[in-house]
Amino acid sequence: MSIKRLLELAAIRLGEMPDGRFEAEVLLCHALDVSRSFLYANPDLEIPVRRQNSFRQMIRRRMQGEPIAYLIGRRAFWSLDLEVTPDVLIPRPETELLVETALELIPRGSDWRVADLGTGSGAIALALAAERPQCEVHATDCSEAALEVARRNASLNGQESVHFHLGSWTEPLTGLFNLIASNPPYVAPNDPHLATGDCRFEPQLALVADQEGLGDLKRVIDESFGALVEGGYLLLEHGFDQAALVRGLLLDRGYRDAQSRRDLAGIERISWAQKPKQTGILPVCW
Repeated sequence: MSIKRLLELAAIRLGEMPDGRFEAEVLLCHALDVSRSFLYANPDLEIPVRRQNSFRQMIRRRMQGEPIAYLIGRRAFWSLDLEVTPDVLIPRPETELLVETALELIPRGSDWRVADLGTGSGAIALALAAERPQCEVHATDCSEAALEVARRNASLNGQESVHFHLGSWTEPLTGLFNLIASNPPYVAPNDPHLATGDCRFEPQLALVADQEGLGDLKRVIDESFGALVEGGYLLLEHGFDQAALVRGLLLDRGYRDAQSRRDLAGIERISWAQKPKQTGILPVCW
């Protein structure tokens, strides 16, 4: 069967999906290990049966909702090409807003100590390391399987200087940091979104938090305060309706200047604040 005919049949089977034709092309490129331009240049090329079968299997899995990123094992994020497996969340475009904001806070050429808590695929840590190569970047995760993916991504993207640590949030870290970033679990256990889309296939440990989705955000806010230098920043990604709650949690813990930033859809998607600096003014004793 030719490339053209395979794509026609696959597009029909994926017809209910908004990007069915495009997804069929992506999956066929993966099955053949070629570029999309190769597909366009060779529509009449006959494909070996083994490759056809591999392609059809991926189409069947996609029809069942399995994410494209898991099918091909790759996802683009920032300037990186990341390996993704079912052991890690699929990096999302809104998380790039967290990276963008962090880069606005980290001076160019600085040697800041930076940490990414709950790194998963390593997306945030590796993006920051790529853009601020003089910084000392650390990343933690409580999943050894996730850290293995992150380490492979560090090697694939030439960022072997990033330090990876097995453990929960700040627990495996030593010393103080100028900036801490995190995209922790923030979905409530009963949230209906867990039964839809990519969430059905992603690790629940990286999605779901207790206390109606706020449990891990509270832990990161609390632990990070003691892990930051005076004047250091904590940046968090959170749910679409959690910004005001997160700002309140930051202020209650003692951070200052808590603020949020909207994504392209106008949703307050990330929040950040600063650990206060000591004023040096002694209290008046009466």
